[in-house]
Amino acid sequence: MKIIDRYIILKYLSTFSVMLLLFIPIGIMVDIAEKIDKFKENEVPSSAIIDYYYDFTWYFGNLLFPIFLFLAVIWFTSKLANNTEVIALLSSGISFSRFMRPYLISASIIALFAFFAGMFIVPKSNLRFNEFKYKYIDKKSERQTRNLFKQISPQEYIFVSSYDPIRKSANNFTLEHFDQNILKYKIQANSIRWIEKDSMFRMANYVRRIINGDQEVVKKANRKDTIFDFKIDDLAPVSYKAETLTFEPLNRFIKKEKEGGSVLINSHLLVRHKRWSLPMSAFVLTLIAVSVSSFKRRGGMGVNLAFGIALGFIFIFFDKIFGVMVNKSNFPPFLGAWLPIFLFGILAFFLLKQARR
Repeated sequence: MKIIDRYIILKYLSTFSVMLLLFIPIGIMVDIAEKIDKFKENEVPSSAIIDYYYDFTWYFGNLLFPIFLFLAVIWFTSKLANNTEVIALLSSGISFSRFMRPYLISASIIALFAFFAGMFIVPKSNLRFNEFKYKYIDKKSERQTRNLFKQISPQEYIFVSSYDPIRKSANNFTLEHFDQNILKYKIQANSIRWIEKDSMFRMANYVRRIINGDQEVVKKANRKDTIFDFKIDDLAPVSYKAETLTFEPLNRFIKKEKEGGSVLINSHLLVRHKRWSLPMSAFVLTLIAVSVSSFKRRGGMGVNLAFGIALGFIFIFFDKIFGVMVNKSNFPPFLGAWLPIFLFGILAFFLLKQARR
């Protein structure tokens, strides 16, 4: 590896680290200013707040690392260009593609770290971050609790009109059992509740209809205690569940949610796709940043930084818009995660082509 490669890689990684060290504390201070009244109102322990901001650091860094990376590359490449170092390198016979090599090596290092963190570190922080938020800050339900439908086995389906995660109970419970698409029996109850000490379900106003051809047998009881092949919390897993799972548990969770017909399946799939697409943004944004900042502009680095900030936030904007489309409509999760990368990849291609001239 030549001296220039080591020089650019060191500049890339050190400037990116400085960006993180500069902006994450700012993010923490803004968040403290916004939530300090909630902390006092709910008498949040100091130790819990410290743990929360440790997890917030991972959450915030993972969310905005494309912008930090983009600004870092524009910053130090603009300095190289203003000092005529880029012109000197290219004039010495080094091609623009060769000049890009240390940038892509650096992007690979950051992409690998982002991938590893996104798969194994950030999910654990997301779990604690969300638990703290819903416990002390935003006490709205973190679950969908109305009109819940779930397939619990290839033959059985359940439905409840509402679910109370605190009391571990649900209203208007229905279980239907099919055999080769023929309804064999149906269980209904006004309410169903999990009895923790006895490890069983208790149903009120229980009705069981057994269907055998043209005949129907009805059994009723005011109260019925029994065991089912599902857990009460399976009726409505927390909406952020997928964000808190590492690689293999996430795959198993999504498979189970698909089989159960979860209404949140698109949201879960989007989380998985983003774990793969986000590290790839390091390469796309590096190509764009080098293309727009490797030559002098009137106005110096200020113009490049302004352009970089605008383009970085446009990238985040597109990423969020497509995410909302996935969660609120039938927009494919694959496109929701990868379309911003694809669109900015096309932009990178044209900017790189122009820069080579």
